Amino acid sequence: MTPLVFHPIYSQLDLPERHRFPIEKYVGIRDELVKRGIESSRFVAPTPIDNETLVTYFSEHYVRTLTTGELDRQAMRRIGFPWSEQLIERTRTAVAGTRLTAQLALETGKALNLTGGYHHAFSDFGSGFCLFNDLYIAAKTMQQSTEIENVLIVDLDVHQGDGTAKLAENDPDIFTLSIHGEKNFPYRKQQSDLDIGLAKGTGDDEYLSTLEEALTLALRQFQPDAIIYDAGVDVHINDDLGHLNITTEGVYQRDKQVFELAHRLGVPIAAVIGGGYQRDIAALVDVHIQLYRAAGVIT
Repeated sequence: MTPLVFHPIYSQLDLPERHRFPIEKYVGIRDELVKRGIESSRFVAPTPIDNETLVTYFSEHYVRTLTTGELDRQAMRRIGFPWSEQLIERTRTAVAGTRLTAQLALETGKALNLTGGYHHAFSDFGSGFCLFNDLYIAAKTMQQSTEIENVLIVDLDVHQGDGTAKLAENDPDIFTLSIHGEKNFPYRKQQSDLDIGLAKGTGDDEYLSTLEEALTLALRQFQPDAIIYDAGVDVHINDDLGHLNITTEGVYQRDKQVFELAHRLGVPIAAVIGGGYQRDIAALVDVHIQLYRAAGVIT
């Protein structure tokens, strides 16, 4: 049975009215999964990650000043959230959720977090609603297993995984693949191992064929022992920040393609939900739920 990682704190963050970040979506996904027959007891709750672990991957100064509220106002503005103890506790738990998802994927072959994809966080600063890069932590966590050397990070969020690319640039055993909107945030891109920028208005057919070609190309260069998948749905046609024309069915077929790759290779896969910014939370949850359909968690 595929493990599902969730904590109610994922959706517990007091934000200014009309703030761009759809904090309610995480509990919305949990509720929809329960509505579709997933028992509440099936969700596994993470324990917040501590500073000692964080400084293994990120700047000690950044970790300390961020978690104590000493980070300067400009740096917090770049992150996009007002500082609060609640923000730090939520972040610690969400990042720990992705790390736990990676660990459970090694045990069961497949695991999904109901948050995650904080790929704009670098070693010494945060950006774009991302404080600590959970994808990089997950990759390094997987590599602690004697059976895992090479990890492929497939990032299909509409925004390039710039923080992940930079963190992993000197890690030959982590391969970063990003398919994203070319004319979208971040406007200064980093160099992944494989980057494909898509034009505004790209639709299902071109998107899915591009993904197939990209995965084939990645496998020619790299033989993964595990996959981490960022399934951002801000590629959706109705997303406020995406500018692509991918339908809900296209999102499902995309997610299915990635899970089928892991199955074909016989490698574990850990998936996170990534971005998605429709203000209609119910509509947004419906797009995110395609990940769980594609993984066979629900029908």
